[in-house]
Amino acid sequence: MTFTDEEYMEKALALAGKAAEMGEIPVGAIVVDKDGEIIAEAFNEREKLISPTAHAEILAIERAAKHLKSRRLSDCTLYVTLEPCPMCAGAAINADIKRVVYGAFDEKNGALASVTALFDEKFTHIPRVKSRVLEEKCGKILSDFFQDLRRR
Repeated sequence: MTFTDEEYMEKALALAGKAAEMGEIPVGAIVVDKDGEIIAEAFNEREKLISPTAHAEILAIERAAKHLKSRRLSDCTLYVTLEPCPMCAGAAINADIKRVVYGAFDEKNGALASVTALFDEKFTHIPRVKSRVLEEKCGKILSDFFQDLRRR
């Protein structure tokens, strides 16, 4: 079943909420195949897994590759609540992701528009990008999380 970008982002936001409940930075990601089926989902698990690479995007891409039994996700879309960092943008390039759709900009680590624009470089594959999908909701879950963290 195919949903709109906003509907898929709502699903990624629900995952971000799970991350927040676990004390993880609330970022959620899903990978959708060419038929509109969600084939992988993840949220940040850096604290739980004690891993600097356990970002939502990396985990979702790895799970999608295992699901498809292929490292190439060329017909897939990655939905993520926060603009990918350089590591996650690089993973999308290396996985041949067709599209990256994200919500909030990341003014400190964003690698698609905010700090740098990796997809403007001459890599072998460049995903198409759509930003600002449910931007306000995606930004709010992050700002609420960090406000609560500072209060504690």
